This record gives sequence, C-alpha cells and structure tokens, in this order.
Amino acid sequence: MELLSKEFIQELQAISQEPCLSLYMPTHRSHPENLQDPIRFKNLLKQLEESLLKKYSASEAKKHLEPLEALVNDDSLWNHTLNGLAVFSANEVVKIVGFPVSVEEVAIVADSFHTKPLRHYLQSTDRYHVLGLSLHDIRLFEGNRHSLDEIEIMAGIPRTITDALGDDLTDKHSTVASYGGTGGESTSMHHGHGGKKDEVDKDAERFFRVVANNIYDIYSKPKGWPLILAALPEHHSLFQKVNKNPLLLDKSISINPTSVSADKLVNLAWEIMEPVYLMKLDSFVSRFEQAKADGKGSDDIKEVALAAVEGRVDTLLIEADRKIAVRITNLITGNTQKKDLTNPKVDDLLDDMAELVTKMGGQVMVLPTEKLPSETGLAAIFRY
Repeated sequence: MELLSKEFIQELQAISQEPCLSLYMPTHRSHPENLQDPIRFKNLLKQLEESLLKKYSASEAKKHLEPLEALVNDDSLWNHTLNGLAVFSANEVVKIVGFPVSVEEVAIVADSFHTKPLRHYLQSTDRYHVLGLSLHDIRLFEGNRHSLDEIEIMAGIPRTITDALGDDLTDKHSTVASYGGTGGESTSMHHGHGGKKDEVDKDAERFFRVVANNIYDIYSKPKGWPLILAALPEHHSLFQKVNKNPLLLDKSISINPTSVSADKLVNLAWEIMEPVYLMKLDSFVSRFEQAKADGKGSDDIKEVALAAVEGRVDTLLIEADRKIAVRITNLITGNTQKKDLTNPKVDDLLDDMAELVTKMGGQVMVLPTEKLPSETGLAAIFRY
C-alpha cells in the first residue's frame, strides 16, 4: 500500500489517462470479519462496470477492470487491511491506500480520480496525532473528536532507546536498581561511577531528539496534523527542548499512555484538541463571512467555478458528506452542467473544484456539514 499523504494526492492528480476508476470501502482488521471484504469489493467492481459500459464496449470495460479484478483473490491485501481502503486504477496503473478509520462506499468512473475522501482524511480540522513517549518505548496514535487508533510505526523508526542509540548507549553494563514510578514506568537508580545520572539524561535527550525528528519527517510534515505529547511529567521539558516540530502543541498529556484505557486517552487528547479545532473552524467562517461582505467571497456554484478556473480562489471550503452531480464544462468560462454521477466522465463537482483550486495554488479544506458556512456545499474566499 502507498503512504497516504498530500504528495500521494498530487500523484493521482498528475495521472491524466482516462478512464480513472476510484473505489473506496470500509474494511476489517481481523478474521473472520475481513472475509466479507473481498465480496464487498466485487460488488463495487460491478458498479464500476455498469458505469464503464455507458461509454465503452464490453471488451474495453473488461480490460479497464482487469487490474482491479486481480486484487479480489490477493490474500496479501485482504489479510492486512485497516478500517478503510481506497483503490485507484487508470491505464493499468493501480494505487492502493489504507485508512485507520472507516470510509463510505464509493465507486466512481470519471476523467480524473475522486480524491475528496483523501482530502477529508488529511485536511480535516479535527484530526491529530498523539505520541506516547517513555524511556523504553514509543507509540503513535491517529485521532479525531470521536476515536483514537494506534498505528503501526513504520519500519526503520527506532522505537526504543537501544534501537536509537545502539552501541552509543551509555552505561549499558552498569548496575541498575529500579523502584516503582507513577503511571506504570519505573525510575532507575544507578550505582557505580559518579555522573551516571548525567550520562543517562544525555542518552534520553539523544533518544528524544531522534524520536522528534522521525515523527516530524514521516508523520507530522506529510499530514500537517497537530501533535500531542503523552508522557510522564518529567519527560515533557526535555522533549520540548529537542523538538523542532512546529505542529507540536504546547499543551500535553501528563501520563504514560500505557497506564490508561483507550477511551480515557481519547478524552484527554480531545480536551487539548477541541479548542484548537473550534478556533480553526471559527477562523474559516470569519474569513469567509468578511470576504463575502467585501465582495471577495461567494457560495454560488457558478461564480466559484469561474473564479476557480481563473485561479482567483485562495481558500475553498467544501462539505464532507455531499456529492454534487455537476460537471465544469468549460475551463475558460467556468460553465457548469448537471450530469449523472454514473457517467464515466463525471465526478463529484466538489471533488473537481478541489482539484482545480489546488492546481492553481489555492487551499482546500473539507468541513463537516454543520460547520460549513453555506447551504450550497461550498464556500470560497477569493484572492481578488
């Protein structure tokens, strides 16, 4: 599977061969629930076939579906799924990504890939990471306001201080006596030569620096989500000292995450994230309302379409759960026309608009229905 990132969306946008087949579906992590996933996948392939047959011959449709049909019996795929799956295919190029959260079923054939669910996942204003940190191990979680899921840390990222420092680890052969600490982590007293505590502190600092850099480069930077630190109080100042991740929030969770339940951890994380989330939403709404009052914003579909093709959209807000069966028919005038989503040249208008705005250097945010300051499914802030 591919790594889900902003760069991945850009790669999909760069593929211009038609038709572009996009398939999203919820999946299961474990047996026996995951036995139903290939069956659901086959049913979605039938929907893609029905759409293809509206433009292509039976033999052509079969050719376009063959790369996806080859996945039906691929145990290496179905035995390693998460909570959601997305598959994209065009001209025998197949790209697959997994989601740690469930996704709505979608099967669309169009002249470009359907990427709004990817944008929603990556750009959603309520998503965040939690880094569980101790001297012995690290854990990483992805969360939103409702849930928090631990993710498997990519191979190559050191998970322990020994992994990180190896032969450079100080005092590997010293005598260590442990006594119980709070939150499930023990504290060590070193006996022997003087200055051992300083050496251990230096090891911890080097370990935390390696962790901070890896988490930023591989997770925070590609996704742009806030990062919350969960660790015992004595580790916070040291981690903040070595951290260069601008997405790390000032507020943190002062507890070892292994010592609390998943429900408790998500509640603690959301207490920190909720003010950040609400501030982001309020700022988008305020910016749009002010721009609209100044004549530099609109929620009229045709007006926004024209501004998008002219490269005048600075920020586009789109509704997460709505699909609009309208196609931009003229990339010069921005004219639109109502269509059928089963038409193999038609994607969701909101998805097309998002793709166009990002190509023109604009920002796209996917908002929940109740937070979007518009009834039309979109709201745009213009550059001029």
